[in-house]
Amino acid sequence: MKNSKTLIAPVNKELGFFRYTKIGGRYLLTNIVGDHLFLQPKKFKQFISGNLKENDSTYKLLQKKGFLVYDSKLISNLIIKYRQKHQFLYEGPSLHIIVVTLNCDYRCVYCQASSRYYKEKYSTKFDMDRSTAEKVVDTIFQSPSKTITIEFQGGEPLLNWPIIQFIVERAEKLNRTFKKDLLFSLVSNFSVMTDDIFAYCRKHNISLCTSLDGPENVHNANRPYPEGNSYQATIKWIKKIKQDEKQHPNVFHLSALLTVSRLSLKYYKKIIDEYVKNGFTGIHLRPLSQLGFSQKNYNIIGYSEEEFFDFWKKSLDYIISLNKKKIFIYERGVAIILQKLFLRNDSNFMDLRSPCGAGIGQLLYNYDGKIYTCDEGRMLGNDTFLLGNIKKDSYLQLMSSPKLKTVCQASILENLSCDTCVYQPYCGVCPVSNYALYGNLFAPQINTFWCKLHKDMFNYIFTKLQNPQIEDIFKTWIGLKPLTGFKNIHYPKKK
Repeated sequence: MKNSKTLIAPVNKELGFFRYTKIGGRYLLTNIVGDHLFLQPKKFKQFISGNLKENDSTYKLLQKKGFLVYDSKLISNLIIKYRQKHQFLYEGPSLHIIVVTLNCDYRCVYCQASSRYYKEKYSTKFDMDRSTAEKVVDTIFQSPSKTITIEFQGGEPLLNWPIIQFIVERAEKLNRTFKKDLLFSLVSNFSVMTDDIFAYCRKHNISLCTSLDGPENVHNANRPYPEGNSYQATIKWIKKIKQDEKQHPNVFHLSALLTVSRLSLKYYKKIIDEYVKNGFTGIHLRPLSQLGFSQKNYNIIGYSEEEFFDFWKKSLDYIISLNKKKIFIYERGVAIILQKLFLRNDSNFMDLRSPCGAGIGQLLYNYDGKIYTCDEGRMLGNDTFLLGNIKKDSYLQLMSSPKLKTVCQASILENLSCDTCVYQPYCGVCPVSNYALYGNLFAPQINTFWCKLHKDMFNYIFTKLQNPQIEDIFKTWIGLKPLTGFKNIHYPKKK
């Protein structure tokens, strides 16, 4: 932000370190633990000059939130908060993405994974084999993280269903010894889903995620299915799974991913209505990634930051209007940021961390045994972000890789120009994207698509937070306000 400032040498010696900017006539202050506060200009001047009285309610609030740290106890409290917010740095990789196959029966226009259309060149060489899968699972359980999420991706992962079953059952067997909080997630287009596969997923508590790009014309255009209608194939299983959720409310609820192409921009209302119609209470408005096939097609399917933010802003305004009408739906990206603002622990979203989650928060195991820093690392199409191979490298060797250390260093915001930004406590950078777009892990962040978009998003969120009604709506999104009176929420019956 042009008017974002960092207060390093304050006039008032009681001040803690903080960053500030002016939004809508008031000053926004943020500190190193992500606490924030709005001050009227008069109070702000009194604050920095040391003229606020100790019995002033603003003084007490500034003290409580760590903007005034004039004794060792207050400093100690701030340090404890900081460590708690950065607890993810002490835990090791918790997200383990396994690409069980590159084969796919779709030809999505924005494919990041460079999948192989299996009807043309089907080959088991793009499938993970049992020996590789066994070594992957054994390595995963060497992570010190108490929580382990194994996420199956592709291609279309269900095209190698036997290996998914093998991994699930081996992981469950090992966990009888390791006793970790073990979760499974499957990302699928559902084209080859069957009743038996679904029953297995329910039995083994595998959470399911699919892609839904909006109404039929948009979904089919973005996600061509040469063998049929991709929208109908997906909706068929969305309806079945949502019906099962009503009968078994304690199971994992189906989630869906939206990828926004140029075609999507004019359909923001219809896209959100599609999610509500199909029983989803959350939507993530994700821009295109400029990796894999998506990068090659970007001139056709892509857009400027200004065009995407206009879509995003209109979508958020519409989502808020639905909430005001007591139709509950939240935007996941905003909810992640709100968690950073209001909750004690960080939401641990890998892209909005410092350092980012590459390698130290997540690992990707490719079908051929290659291990990359992250999902984006394998999407680059080369081995720049390759940490090793499951067939010859140990977990310790992976974690000691010079590449991993470099990626961590490149994503520490304190090392970058980002450190002066008021939104630094809530943001992050992606070294893989920087390398793909600019040929440099340490690319200047200012005025990149990522930087401009996130500043615009943060400006929007903090502007809306100055409206008490919208702040209350936002707090329902992260569980700080009760979900009462919403028309599309199934409330438990009173006993």
